[in-house]
Amino acid sequence: MSGRGEPHLRELHAIEDFEEVCRLFGGIWRPDPGGAPITVEMLRALSHAGNYVAGAYRDDRLVGASVGFVAAPPRRALHSHITGTVAGRGVGFALKLHQREWALGRGLETITWTYDPLVRRNAHFNLAKLGARPEEYLPAFYGTMGDAINAGDESDRVLAVWNLTSPPVLAAVRREPSRMEIPPDAVTGLDDDGGRPVRGRIDAETVLVAVPGDIETLRATDPAAARAWRLALREVLGGLLRDGARVTGFHDKSCYVVRRGALDEGRGGDGRAV
Repeated sequence: MSGRGEPHLRELHAIEDFEEVCRLFGGIWRPDPGGAPITVEMLRALSHAGNYVAGAYRDDRLVGASVGFVAAPPRRALHSHITGTVAGRGVGFALKLHQREWALGRGLETITWTYDPLVRRNAHFNLAKLGARPEEYLPAFYGTMGDAINAGDESDRVLAVWNLTSPPVLAAVRREPSRMEIPPDAVTGLDDDGGRPVRGRIDAETVLVAVPGDIETLRATDPAAARAWRLALREVLGGLLRDGARVTGFHDKSCYVVRRGALDEGRGGDGRAV
């Protein structure tokens, strides 16, 4: 990347770089002893085997890093395992653009990653800003996590698929705003009522599924409410995806837009993720 205020991106290969990445991730996640999200040794192995390990720098200071490995289907996909950033707007987006160019340069067609579907800002970033699309709901994917961000919550995740040449992704790369039109007959399958989840109807072609404003704070201030949100989203969003519905966007930075029987624009013409 170039230009005033934009981070400098580069692949990482040296032990000293990997140690810096681990310190960065440790400061972000603040894991329990022995629970680091990744180790220096693993970073070395992934990098040496030709996988993706990259850092973002401002004024020679590491402000973000991302780690991924080539995944199934063979020679077609990269799985982005972990990405973390600190101060400064645009670092995460710059890392994803760098990752996309890296993948395209090696003939890869998609990048996948998992994220917590309850974290509103991540859902907005992944769907609205990047043009990725959730493909699968994964209950308790990593088991119970003890870091400062997850705070002992069950680690439900969704698998996001980034089709690198799909229309939504090409628009995102051009920094064109994502527009999401909600049909008048849409129903609300999950709503936020004073910080608590309220289940609604799911018997329409378009279903809106809300998430709380700040699940990370809620985990600390009202664990029961956070638990209720986890179970409600697992039932509503997870159930819709399991039944074949597709998430087509994230509306108003607050809710998933889910459509039944619709071919998502982020997928291939025969309905397979590409």
